Amino acid sequence: MTAAPPPKADPATEARADDEQVDDERVDDERVDDGSAGNGRIGDRMDDDGPTDDDPTGESGDWTEDDDWTDETLALLRTLRAPHRRNRAKSVGFAVYCVILILIIWGGVPSLGLFLQASMGADYTGHGGDLLAAMPAGITAIGLVTFLLLVRDGLWRGPVVPPRAATDWLLIHPVQPRPVLRPWFWLSCAVAAFPGLVAAVGGMVALGLTVRAELPAALGWCLLGGLCVPLLATCAALVVERSDRAARWVRRLTPYLTLLIIALAAQSALAVAGHPVRWLELVEMWSGPWGWAAIAALAPTSAAVTGGWVAAALLLVSTGAALVLADRAASTVPLARLRERARTAAGVLAALRTVELRSARLAVNSANGSARQRRLRLPAPRRTWLVVPWRDTLALLRSPARLGRATVLSVPALLCAVLAHGATGGLSWLATAVALTFGYLAVAQLLEPARIETDDVRRASWSPYPFAALMLRHAIVPTLAGVLLGLACTGALLAAGTGPAAWLAPAAAPALVAAGLVNACRGVLRKDLMFSPSQGAGGGTGPLLFAVWYAAGPAVGVAALTPMFSSALRGGTAVAIGEAALMAAMVAVLLLLWAQARAAKMSRARPGESTP
Repeated sequence: MTAAPPPKADPATEARADDEQVDDERVDDERVDDGSAGNGRIGDRMDDDGPTDDDPTGESGDWTEDDDWTDETLALLRTLRAPHRRNRAKSVGFAVYCVILILIIWGGVPSLGLFLQASMGADYTGHGGDLLAAMPAGITAIGLVTFLLLVRDGLWRGPVVPPRAATDWLLIHPVQPRPVLRPWFWLSCAVAAFPGLVAAVGGMVALGLTVRAELPAALGWCLLGGLCVPLLATCAALVVERSDRAARWVRRLTPYLTLLIIALAAQSALAVAGHPVRWLELVEMWSGPWGWAAIAALAPTSAAVTGGWVAAALLLVSTGAALVLADRAASTVPLARLRERARTAAGVLAALRTVELRSARLAVNSANGSARQRRLRLPAPRRTWLVVPWRDTLALLRSPARLGRATVLSVPALLCAVLAHGATGGLSWLATAVALTFGYLAVAQLLEPARIETDDVRRASWSPYPFAALMLRHAIVPTLAGVLLGLACTGALLAAGTGPAAWLAPAAAPALVAAGLVNACRGVLRKDLMFSPSQGAGGGTGPLLFAVWYAAGPAVGVAALTPMFSSALRGGTAVAIGEAALMAAMVAVLLLLWAQARAAKMSRARPGESTP
């Protein structure tokens, strides 16, 4: 006798039973969650898969109160990092103390002495007219420089830059980003506003001494521009950090803004020389916050512009609105972008701490997109000796920003040379040295192909020439480009009515290029010059020796050319100009020989060894 089979269940009954079982399991899970919420550790709430950048909580849907661990996490971090925060506060306090002490010693005490002398009858109002003439275009240029520097900072770093620990670990947990990111934005605002505060105090002193403006009024009006302009620029930098479109516009407009700033500086110099353009100055001052600061600074003086209170209201309202909007937007920067910026900032800081200035510059250029090259071709040369100049020409044409920077840096070199032409004694020597320094910085932009070869001598394996001979060939194109740039400067000076001293501009180019080649062939950084047990805790003369080694080429070149060029600029005779040109040619030959010797030692040195 067999047992009867169990009755077959109705499919609907089975479905209802399964649903009831699932519901029971869901209820049990909810009870477990309710029992563990609020008293478990942060790590106990994370799923095996973990959170993602798009879903910080590790699950889809909106956050609930139970998913938010912001308060608990930040409280735990404050407790764990309390000793570190105390040490950091001591370091920051000491740094602030040193900065304030330097400002008092080098700024406050001399200013107090000048006011005491003015109270005893000294008259400094003779410079008041020049200061008032320079302020409209000059302050507008300074405001534009502030905006340009801060928005360019937003291309690679930005005002919202938490440390790598916060971006790599903290923000991927169920933590609201606003309490983490917002303090870093306000820290950037404070850092940007501090130089403006110092500039406002300096403006108060200058106006009080030269135009006898009331000090409280001068300080208040100068503070409007000194604080509002950098704060507005910081908010603009946050827009650049968040928006790729804004970043593209900043890269595109940077050359034009640079030329505009140079034009404003030249206009300010012409105004001091007695050639102001009033209607143009009014247009510039009402063009934006950079010009409203100039209107505010002129308000307590005899050259006040009508509408000073309107400019002050515009500055305050725009700054307040921008700060409110930026405070809300500070927490909306994408996490991936924050990670990238944090890594770049850490790399640049590490390079600066070890005085790897080129590494820091390359990191910044690669982060903000400045290293992009245009695809441009030139016909290949038919002669072997033209290969290196062809490669260098192609590299410069594909990076027109370097040619632009060389042209821009030649403008202050020209202005300083004009100043040296009309000066006497030590002022002429100083102006000549500054002009040659700017000239060196201009032609140094053209030596990037040589610096790329010296970054790693193994890159020169493509060349059939010895490394030292290859370095000399890398000087051909920069020298020709420097001479052409000098000829352009000569044409501008001759058109302005200057004498034959204008021909010194192309004569200096070969020596300055050779000085740059010496620096390009210096090899591995000599950190042993900075840090040595024999120097003691204070460092001794190590930093000075390192600075001399680091800038040996331009230091020797500028020092050798300054006496003859200063004499030629002041004299303007054909004999003095010929002697200066001959001296420049001799200095160029000696510096090229020095660069060749350095390059030969680099090729013989093992990796990691430094070149003396």
